[in-house]
Amino acid sequence: MSAEEKPVIDVYDLKKSFDGKPAVKGISLKIRRGEIFGFLGPNGSGKTTTIRMLCGLMKPDGGHGSCLGFDVLTEMSKIKENAGYMTQNFSLYEDMTVGENLDFMARLYGISSRKDVVAENLSRLGMTGNKNQLAGTLSGGWKQRLALGACMIHNPQLLLLDEPTAGVDPKARFDFWNKIHKLSAEGVTILVSTHYMDEAEQCHKLGYIVAGELLTEGSPEEVIKKSGLVTWRVAGPDIWLLSEKISELPAVAQVTVFGTELHVSGYDKEALYRDLKPFMDGKWAFEVSKPGVDDVFVSLMEKRGDEGQ
Repeated sequence: MSAEEKPVIDVYDLKKSFDGKPAVKGISLKIRRGEIFGFLGPNGSGKTTTIRMLCGLMKPDGGHGSCLGFDVLTEMSKIKENAGYMTQNFSLYEDMTVGENLDFMARLYGISSRKDVVAENLSRLGMTGNKNQLAGTLSGGWKQRLALGACMIHNPQLLLLDEPTAGVDPKARFDFWNKIHKLSAEGVTILVSTHYMDEAEQCHKLGYIVAGELLTEGSPEEVIKKSGLVTWRVAGPDIWLLSEKISELPAVAQVTVFGTELHVSGYDKEALYRDLKPFMDGKWAFEVSKPGVDDVFVSLMEKRGDEGQ
C-alpha cells in the first residue's frame, strides 16, 4: 500500500478512563487522506477525549494504532508536532494582537521564516488588516478564523477540530466550512466534532459516539441506510397535539418536531402506515420522506435510553 493509500488515522480499540470511570470504551477509526470525518454525539460522550488521544495530547489506556504514521502510544510528541488541533474554546492570547498570536505559534513550531509565514497566513485568512488588533476584541467568527490559522501555521496534513463552530453566526459557519472543503481538496485530512446536523451532512463520513462507544459510522447515506428508519413528514395545525397522540402508537419509534413539521419514524414500513392511516383524514398533510442524519441521531439516542442522555 502506497503512502497515499495508507489511512492517516488508523486506530483500534482505544480506551480511556478517569478515576476508574470509562470515558472511551474501545473506539476504532480508519480515516483516509483528504477525508472529512464528522464526529457526533452528546456532551460528555467521549468526543473530546478521543480527539485528544488522536492528536497526541492524551495517552490511551488501551488499544493501538497510528496517526500520520506515528504510534499513538509511543510517538505522541511526533503526532503533536505534525497535526493541527483546534480546541472547543478560543485558546489563543486575547491580550496579544492577531499577528503576535500567529508569530508565537510559528515560534512554538520552530518555523525559521516566521515573518513571511505570518504574512502568508494573514493573507490566507483575510486578516491582513487585523494584524495589529487585539485578539480579545475580535468577534466570535473572526476568533474562529484566527484559531484555524494558528493550528494551520505549520501546514499540518491532519486537522482535529473540536466543535470549532460552536457559538458563531451562520455566515461565519458557512465561511468556515468553505475553508474546510478547500483544505480537504488540497489533501488535508480533517476530523471535526459538531452538534449541527447541516454540518454533519457536509462530511464525507460520520461517526456517532454515545457514552464512549461508537454506535455507527459511514457516509451520511450509509448511516441513514443502516439505521433502517422509515420516516413520514407531517404538516398542519396543532402539530404538538398531534405528536402527543401518535407518539404512543406501536409502530412509531420516535416523533420529532422540526419547526412546523413532525418527523415520524419507525422500522416497519407497513405497520407504520397502518398506525398513521387513521390520522390521514385531510386535516394534516402526510408525506413519506427520506430520513435525515438528524432522525438517525435521535433514533440512536432513543435506543440507548438513559445512558445516552
